[in-house]
Amino acid sequence: MSDNLEEEYLRSRQQKHKPSRKKSTQFSQGKRWIVELKDWILTAVVVFIIMSLLNIFVFNISTVKGQSMQPTLWEGEKLFINKITLSFANPKRGDVIVLHDPSTGLNRKEYLVKRVIGIPGDVVEVRDHLLYVNGKVKAEPYIDTAIQDPDFAPITIDEDGFFVMGDNRHAGASKDSRYFGFITKDMIVGRAAFIWWPFSKLNTL
Repeated sequence: MSDNLEEEYLRSRQQKHKPSRKKSTQFSQGKRWIVELKDWILTAVVVFIIMSLLNIFVFNISTVKGQSMQPTLWEGEKLFINKITLSFANPKRGDVIVLHDPSTGLNRKEYLVKRVIGIPGDVVEVRDHLLYVNGKVKAEPYIDTAIQDPDFAPITIDEDGFFVMGDNRHAGASKDSRYFGFITKDMIVGRAAFIWWPFSKLNTL
């Protein structure tokens, strides 16, 4: 009789100290959750680093501010800026670019969006409210009015300079090379490749 009682006592002790299946499952799930969290954090860090490098060297997203590029670009539209293209080639006539504002004063902005009108060696002038490049009237299908600002005499662009203007040719609508002079390549952030927002205006420039 005592032997039976002793066996039952030992079995009860073993069952009492034996980890339950429920606790084991909970521990396993907790460990799996920690591993998944670490993987998610690592992935997020890698993606952040890659996107940061792409943003610095390859592309950028810029929001149009102001009215100087109307009717081509309107305030609030978002542009995809290609940075890497200008690492291998100079901007061309007609390119829409984003540049650091070279002006000074209270109205200075961090960035401007303008169109390249003249490249090194070109002769640019405005005569009878029409734009001339190298003695020929420049066809500008992107504007909606003749130039309303004063004419200016022929200007030869420096060997390292670029002449830029806004597409808005209404009087006083654009602060550009007529105001701050030629820009240099190191002032240019990148070329505006296309409008990506709003999607209804998705289009290359």
